[in-house]
Amino acid sequence: MATLSVVIPSYNEEKMVPITARTISSLLQDAGISFELLFVDDGSNDRTWEEIEHAATIPSQCIHGVHFSRNFGKEAAIMAGLSEAVGDCCVVIDCDLQHPPEKIIEMYHLWEEGYEVVEGVKSSRGSESGLHRFAAHSFYSLISSATGFDMENASDFKLLDRKAVDVITHMREKNAFFRALSSWVGFKTTTVSFDVQERMEGESKWSTASLVKYAVRNIASFSTAPMQIVTFLGVLMLVVSVVMGIVSLVQKILGMALGGFTTVIILQLFSSSIIMISIGIVGYYIARIFEEVKNRPPVYYQQNLR
Repeated sequence: MATLSVVIPSYNEEKMVPITARTISSLLQDAGISFELLFVDDGSNDRTWEEIEHAATIPSQCIHGVHFSRNFGKEAAIMAGLSEAVGDCCVVIDCDLQHPPEKIIEMYHLWEEGYEVVEGVKSSRGSESGLHRFAAHSFYSLISSATGFDMENASDFKLLDRKAVDVITHMREKNAFFRALSSWVGFKTTTVSFDVQERMEGESKWSTASLVKYAVRNIASFSTAPMQIVTFLGVLMLVVSVVMGIVSLVQKILGMALGGFTTVIILQLFSSSIIMISIGIVGYYIARIFEEVKNRPPVYYQQNLR
C-alpha cells in the first residue's frame, strides 16, 4: 500500500501539536490511508519539541520529528521535512490547522487518479485585516508577474508525488521559495479549493514586518525582476531627457533661456539616462549569473520513450 507523508512545519505551536497530531492521524486512519506525520520544529522557544516527542510515543499516530538548532524559517522547515519524508507522496500542511486537514484525503484520491501535484488554492483568506489582505494581494501580483505562474491564491498546502519531491529536494538553492518551486517543476497538476480556517489555539507568528521580509526575500530569490527596474527607469529618464532637451532648445531659440542653462540641462539629463541604462545592462548580466548559480536543470522529463 502506498504511504502518505504529511510534513508539518511548526514554530511555537506547543498547544497545537497534540491537536494536529490527533486530528490528522484520526482522519487518515478512518480513510484507510497508510501514513506518517513528520513534524519539523523550526527552533521553537516554547515546548513544541517536547510535545512532538510526547506525541511520537503514541504508536497509532505514526509520528516522526525533526528539531532545528535555531529558527531557520518556514521554507527551511518545509524543505527539511520533504528531505526526511519517505512516503510515495507528501502533503505539506500548517500546524495551526488553518489548512483544513480533511482536504488531505481529497488530495490523496486525486493523486491515486494520476495527478502528481495537487495545489491547495484559497477560495477565501479568512479573517485577515484590510492591510494584510492588500499586502498579500500586492505580493502575489508581483510574484505572479515575475515568475509567470498564477499565484494569487496559492498556498504551501499541497500534495506532491515522490517524483516532484525528489526534484525539489535536489535543488541546490539555499533560499528556495517552495510555493513557487512546486509550480516551476511542472508535472501533472490539479487544484483543490479550500477556505482558510480560524486558529484553534495560539496566535499567528506572521507580523507585518515578517511578511514584508518574507515577500522581499522570496521575490529576490526567485526573480530577477527587481534588477530590471533600473533599466526601465533609465529608459524613462532618456525619454524625459529628450522631451526636456527639445523644450530647452525651443526656449534657447526664442531667447527665453538663461545663458548656459540649456547645455547643462541637456547634458545632465542625457548623461543620467545613459548611466542608468548602462547599470541596467550590467544588471541584466548579473541576473543571468544569478540564474546560472542556482544550478537548476533546463528541463525535467515527465516521460522519456526511446
